Amino acid sequence: MNWDRIEGQWKQFKGKVKEQWGELTDDEFDQIAGKRDQLVGRIQQHYGIARDEAERQVRDWEGRL
Repeated sequence: MNWDRIEGQWKQFKGKVKEQWGELTDDEFDQIAGKRDQLVGRIQQHYGIARDEAERQVRDWEGRL
């Protein structure tokens, strides 16, 4: 998945991200603004998981898009 595309269309993708990681807040989604590294960091922080696991979850999510 092209993250430039996701960043450009963040409002559309935000709903799909919320389905996957529903514990993230609207403010966090605004701060992420379609940036992959921000998303990985927020998932890691919010869910208390290792960065590798957060990366894996985002890769799996990308594959389902």
